[in-house]
Amino acid sequence: MASYILESIATDSNFDEVAYLAANPDVAKAVKQGQMESGRIHFEAFGKNEGRKIRFSSSIISEAKQRKLEKIKPLIRKDIPCIETPNCFDFLSEELRLKFNIVDTDAVGSHNYDGYTMQLINQNEDGLVLDCGAGRRPVYFDNVVNFEIVDYETTDVRGVGEVLPFNDESFDAVLSLSVLEHVKDPFLCAKEIARVLKKGGSLICCVPFLQPAHGYPHHYYNMTSQGLENLFVDFLNIDKVVVYEGISPIWSLTWILRSWAEGLNGKTKDDFMNLRVSDLMETPLKYLKMPFVKELSEEKNFELASATMLFAHK
Repeated sequence: MASYILESIATDSNFDEVAYLAANPDVAKAVKQGQMESGRIHFEAFGKNEGRKIRFSSSIISEAKQRKLEKIKPLIRKDIPCIETPNCFDFLSEELRLKFNIVDTDAVGSHNYDGYTMQLINQNEDGLVLDCGAGRRPVYFDNVVNFEIVDYETTDVRGVGEVLPFNDESFDAVLSLSVLEHVKDPFLCAKEIARVLKKGGSLICCVPFLQPAHGYPHHYYNMTSQGLENLFVDFLNIDKVVVYEGISPIWSLTWILRSWAEGLNGKTKDDFMNLRVSDLMETPLKYLKMPFVKELSEEKNFELASATMLFAHK
């Protein structure tokens, strides 16, 4: 199994001006406009402390990508229109865009795999793993098929999760990581994931429960553990449903508090930041008229809402 590092944290030893500007478009814009002398100057003054990244040219994966596309070709369904480009097999037709509400986005999801997913990838080094909703991967693996709605340089196949363009039982394992909350029909996606997984193959699927609205322009569903299990129980044998350290409740708590603070200004924000945990544990009715509640923007109210209410008529 070979892998190719495309993105990493910038350090003194690996710094590259072109790679730094490629990973940080805001810095590239500042340099172009003469507001910053160079990426190196920004890195020394700010980027080092901010943990800024470098991103190398996709040319380093061009040969590996071509070899992988040849391995994928026999797995491709023949009943769905496809445009074969030098970068990927593209199944994202206008019909599918309209049906599943796919819109163009500048949002870039780019995350490393955790220990659990890397273990699954390593276990299938001689097979193929489908990363269903891969985002733009910082490391490109030759045994992982990156499936996405966006044509990133690491995307191998483009399409929608509700209509996977692969034959039945094509993959030794499937990853679906923080994706199903963003799709229009997660039940259909789950059925498709099960369809393309080989008998005896493994799935790792992660979805949010107590997370604010986020990510790709559409965030449709959060799920309880029972809801997640319900997606797959008719198609797969469920081994376990767990909450491990990387998705423990502390991530939700800090996210909500940090985002709430970002939605406030001036004295109201300062007062909110100085509250103690015990100050926030009485009945919510006590806080409804307080500035840190009343002054929260409509956008933040929707992002952090306890619930939303729909009104409709026929």
